[in-house]
Amino acid sequence: MFIDTHCHLFWDSYDEDLGEVLARASLANVRQVIIPATDLATYKRASEIASEFEAVYCAVGIHPHDTAGLEDEAFEAVEAHAADANVVAIGEIGLDYYYADKSPKQDQHNALHRQLEIAKRCDLPVIIHNRDSDEDLLAICKEHQDGSLRGQFHCFSSSPEYAEQVLEAGFHISFTGNVTFKKTDLDEQLRVVPDDRLLIETDSPFMTPVPYRGKRNEPSYVPLIAEYYASIRGVAPEHIARITTENARSLYHLPEPSDA
Repeated sequence: MFIDTHCHLFWDSYDEDLGEVLARASLANVRQVIIPATDLATYKRASEIASEFEAVYCAVGIHPHDTAGLEDEAFEAVEAHAADANVVAIGEIGLDYYYADKSPKQDQHNALHRQLEIAKRCDLPVIIHNRDSDEDLLAICKEHQDGSLRGQFHCFSSSPEYAEQVLEAGFHISFTGNVTFKKTDLDEQLRVVPDDRLLIETDSPFMTPVPYRGKRNEPSYVPLIAEYYASIRGVAPEHIARITTENARSLYHLPEPSDA
């Protein structure tokens, strides 16, 4: 079985067929999914989905794009929701310097510091977003790493050397359909991550793997990503399924699915 550790099923492109999307995931042996919020409004929807559908979990957090001018109340709400029944992580949080107009760097940094502290106080892992912010992001994470900080650098696209630094700092790493893109060379990064730190995700509705690139992504495509993982790492897809599921269940404290 597989666990899709990162899929934004609150996106409006799923409004008409969410039940069918999750049914297809189950048929593809994707038995559990995690929906990371990007702000408090999307957390509300993610929480509703997790309450409605079995084996769906969520994360609460504020994405770097949405950190401009945040007041204390926003972080207090994140911490309050961290105790909700279906919440398994603080996320999606991090830094994004690619879209410089979305939020000032200082606001992004402040939000990241605040939410890393929330994660440690609540004993929850973090789901980290990184775009063009390698140095600052890792420096802040290391500043907060006292042995209790854990989490996932999702949709990894940095260098193999950076992957090694992220691993040394105590984090897991996941890749999406981006590994299957012809112009994206992440093969060495895929080899660098040891079995016990590797996770898998779709980042739906984005990053749709080949041969469906250009269409809406969904959790049922996880096996396609796993096949690519397996081909680069020289193992069977079943091995990828087993290790990524074990790692996700351990990191996020997920139960066995009721029909496993």
